[in-house]
Amino acid sequence: MSTPASPTNLRAVAAWFEGSFSTRWEMGASVSIWHHGREVLSLSHGHCDRLRTREWNADTLVPVWSATKGPAAVCCLLALEEAGVPLDCPVAEVWPEFVGGGKSNVAFIHLLSHTAGLCALDVPTPIYNYDAVVEALERQRPLWEPGTRQGYHARTFGFLMDEIVRRLAETESLGEYFREVFGSPMALDFWIGLPSAQWDRVSPIYPGKISIANSDQAFIKAFNTAGTLTQRTFTSPFGLNAVSDFNQSSTWSPGYASMGGVGSAHGLAKFYSMLAQGGRWNGTQIVPESVVRHFERTLTQEHDSVLLTPIAFSTGMMQDPLNTDPESDGGKLRRHFGPSTLAFGHPGAGGSLAFADPENGISFAYVMNQMEIGALPGERAAGLVERLYA
Repeated sequence: MSTPASPTNLRAVAAWFEGSFSTRWEMGASVSIWHHGREVLSLSHGHCDRLRTREWNADTLVPVWSATKGPAAVCCLLALEEAGVPLDCPVAEVWPEFVGGGKSNVAFIHLLSHTAGLCALDVPTPIYNYDAVVEALERQRPLWEPGTRQGYHARTFGFLMDEIVRRLAETESLGEYFREVFGSPMALDFWIGLPSAQWDRVSPIYPGKISIANSDQAFIKAFNTAGTLTQRTFTSPFGLNAVSDFNQSSTWSPGYASMGGVGSAHGLAKFYSMLAQGGRWNGTQIVPESVVRHFERTLTQEHDSVLLTPIAFSTGMMQDPLNTDPESDGGKLRRHFGPSTLAFGHPGAGGSLAFADPENGISFAYVMNQMEIGALPGERAAGLVERLYA
């Protein structure tokens, strides 16, 4: 029997990856898999543009959308840990202005589990104006009683994480904190706020085609229907709603912690490899093991009010939801993060995916420039993970 990261499984992963370029609309993509701190598979293929004038390789960087949220959550938890602030502490004890709108009892755990009711802003606010967004969040009244309902905070999550890190770590931004604590020490090819010296390495991204299989019809319908919570969430704050916006350096540079990360599969998988090893890297405990354990424990699982499908969250990370039907075996409803119930990570719009599997010592990252339709991993990423654990 083959095991995760065995030569047999890695060959199957490679075959699926190569097949995506001929049968699943892949244009340019990379996959990186690590096992016990060592990269065991690195694949890159295709082109950065539809005219095939520029080849895609392992050094190619690409926007990864919400796959940024995983590293952002780690930054927030580490900053809380270093400041000695418990997760059940009211946010207002660190961020006093946050009490506006009756939020005195909203705790960090509510923000990290997407149960705070702050996924959409009542006052239209431009995403480009960080201070205005923070002020809008300070005034915003929760859309439901915090802790009683789950709704993916697609855009506001990053601003909430960023402001907490700025106040706790006394840093210029979450992206700067990430670079100082993880990016530079680990030599990661991943940035939340891409410096101009790296701009030439970035591939443009292309919008998904509605004909691609496995698109989530309920989510897509709500996303495109005015006034739905889904559409309000994905336009709060407003701006940067076109895929082409993410092909501009003006979008890469600010470091939007919800969706502005730019990097390679190698860089993301390397980061998650550290987490898969209990927070250790090259003999140094970068993240306390107690913090890593938070990512392994599910806090909430519901039919998400924004994504309109069962979603499970630990502290800032997604996990695969379990089948809660009393007559079922209680197994996973989907395996975006493999079979282990301890695995955690985060997908990005269009198909990018990165996760850690501490139980098996595995980390995985897949990035691409031809997006698929939907907020969750599509056929291409799911096929890679399925074969890794066959």
